[in-house]
Amino acid sequence: MKLLVTLIGLVFVLEGLPYFVFPEAMQRWLRQLLEMQPSQLRFMGLLAMAFGLFLCFLTQRSGLFH
Repeated sequence: MKLLVTLIGLVFVLEGLPYFVFPEAMQRWLRQLLEMQPSQLRFMGLLAMAFGLFLCFLTQRSGLFH
């Protein structure tokens, strides 16, 4: 449970970092997101989840990070 809460905290830090460091660029990027089709956003979300799952698999099952 401690690891899970730590990972969630790290996600919040990584998610908040661009808004803190580049607020104007994030506003432009968010405007562009509003103009995208929902199907494009859904596909980007699917790709992000697949990449995240792949990274989890790679770190847990392979010997690359031991």
